[in-house]
Amino acid sequence: MNKKTKTWIITGVVAVAIIGGGGYYLTNSYLGNNVEIEQVLPASTATSTTAVDSTGTPVANVVGAEQLNGDWNISEGSKVYFSVTTSQETVNFVDEQVSGKWTINVDDASQMKAEGQIEMDGIDSGNGQRDGHVKQADFFDIATYPQATFTATSFEGLPAEWPVGQTVDVKMNGTLTVKGVEKEVTFDAKAAYDNDQVLLSATSMVTFEDFGMENPHSVVLSTENDIKLQLELKLTK
Repeated sequence: MNKKTKTWIITGVVAVAIIGGGGYYLTNSYLGNNVEIEQVLPASTATSTTAVDSTGTPVANVVGAEQLNGDWNISEGSKVYFSVTTSQETVNFVDEQVSGKWTINVDDASQMKAEGQIEMDGIDSGNGQRDGHVKQADFFDIATYPQATFTATSFEGLPAEWPVGQTVDVKMNGTLTVKGVEKEVTFDAKAAYDNDQVLLSATSMVTFEDFGMENPHSVVLSTENDIKLQLELKLTK
């Protein structure tokens, strides 16, 4: 092997090392979960027992149609999360710019309505570089599609009465629209009535491909295809 050949080999190795190292550095700058998911549901689901029956035995406080039926607004403190899992960790994003309206009818679930939206510019993972990237055209393209929306089409398992401060299980079916693409989804939800608010924690799963996005990955970092969605909503009349 002559000196010139050796020089080219060494130069190539150095170039690969620099590019590889730089790629790792750039990828590494996107790592780190800075968002912890906060649930709106009561920390304790212990039943309140301030009411008593005719024998003096404590009974659970419950709310029914009078308190629950009617129009509600998604209020301050509501958040929408989405999470992606990489070969290194799970990274959470949060959006607090949430709005929408609900119509609750525990007597007739077919009369239930719910719709909500988030402002995509509000997406935050605690990493400005990463947030700027996911807002660009190859991902959420917020310049063209500034909002994502969800419209519920049906509810299952809605009880007529809810124990105050305790959760009830509800299934919510509907249409999620992201980047102008509609996707039928089902949210498994827990709801509670507490302090004159309806609190809802609901989760569902979609994929990058569902909305025309490619699964992001690199030679040093792979990402699972699934995106976990989590609604943490506070509803106020």
